[in-house]
Amino acid sequence: MTHHNFGGDWTTEKLERIRKYLSAYMMIFSRNKRAQNLTPIYIDAFAGTGYRTISHPHKEIGVPLPELTETDNEEFLKGSARIALEIEPPFKRYIFIERDRHRANELENLKAEFSQMRSSIEIIIADANTYLKQWCARMTDRMRSVLFLDPYGMQVEWSLIEMIAKTKKIDLWILFPLGIAVNRLLTRASLPPEQWAQTLTRIFGTEEWKGYFYPQRKVTTLFGEQEQQIREADYNRISEFFIMRLKTIFPAVAENPLPLLNSRNNPLYLLCFAASNPRGAPTAVKIAQDILGKS
Repeated sequence: MTHHNFGGDWTTEKLERIRKYLSAYMMIFSRNKRAQNLTPIYIDAFAGTGYRTISHPHKEIGVPLPELTETDNEEFLKGSARIALEIEPPFKRYIFIERDRHRANELENLKAEFSQMRSSIEIIIADANTYLKQWCARMTDRMRSVLFLDPYGMQVEWSLIEMIAKTKKIDLWILFPLGIAVNRLLTRASLPPEQWAQTLTRIFGTEEWKGYFYPQRKVTTLFGEQEQQIREADYNRISEFFIMRLKTIFPAVAENPLPLLNSRNNPLYLLCFAASNPRGAPTAVKIAQDILGKS
């Protein structure tokens, strides 16, 4: 069996909060008489293999992203797909999306392990952006969903987040690549090169990041006072901007996103929550904020 070699203490933090929210969501859903005719669906857009690995002292493990290196022995632990399947009461449907065919094949093992839920589990081999845009367009009035966007880098496009918000039926958990990607693209001396700038615009859905992270300032040079765009983007400012962007399209967004840190105490990702259903959003965000605020 191949396992998904990705994670450490920060991954534990992430998954524990997702588990708490899914449990609270289904508990409330099962007790709500108006929800009895609705179909709750859990979607994991980067499902991996169903397992993850972490470490113990004295062994160096290399992973594709440099900042994710941990110094421990591998230990197989539950991934987000497996955690979702263990929630009681269960969701009526589970959709696990994984672009990598080998990882998707490993997910098939979950059907055998959770045989009583086999007919409820769909494993989709596809690009998450493409598949989810189509899926959002097909959502019916009776469908409700919790969606976990857990990319390895900058795969999630703003156009997808917009479609999720427009459904008014999805609670979204998203792992924003704060330090692992975005901070690295924000060059210090001047605006990023065009290709990097286009990537940042695709992630944020606007070019407003340029003025927010690189405001015009008067600086004194050998040739007198000149206007220059100076970088003023630290982790807090980047986080603040992304939450502001979410608020432009969702009726409610958690105000306390959780920075996930590596072993050097540097932010890798920002765990964020947004609710698209106007009626349920206040309650959903209240629960999410409470979960995000707890260690």
